[in-house]
Amino acid sequence: MAEEKESQADLKQRLTAEEYAVTQHAATEAAFTGKYDAFYEPGIYVDVVSGQPLFSSTDKYDAGCGWPSFTKPIDASHVTENTDHSFGMSRQEVRSTDAGSHLGHVFTDGPQDQGGLRYCINSAALKFIPADQLEAKGYHNFAQLFDK
Repeated sequence: MAEEKESQADLKQRLTAEEYAVTQHAATEAAFTGKYDAFYEPGIYVDVVSGQPLFSSTDKYDAGCGWPSFTKPIDASHVTENTDHSFGMSRQEVRSTDAGSHLGHVFTDGPQDQGGLRYCINSAALKFIPADQLEAKGYHNFAQLFDK
């Protein structure tokens, strides 16, 4: 049975104003203001709307751009890319596949030794699940990322 998509009214009530604006209307949080920009705890980042796993702290790095940056998604099938021509630029927008949430953009100026991509993602689009809580929160499939 297909899951019903949450209504915009319900999303507006459940999410903060910034989370709603970013994920539903492709807004961008101000640089260096997001809670995950300078955050480096082990764990995964999931879509704040659907809970879909998106990025791992093992692929996070400090790009100095003011937003959380990752070299790759946790699973390429969990994100889609669309050409975005807003603000007189041509960029690749990144969205989650489950909820269609706007996450941010992907650029080709990332670490060359890790594929050269920089997924520049709004903190407001993400929810962090600490590595030591993956099992309890239902993300046991990702625990092996943090096995030593």
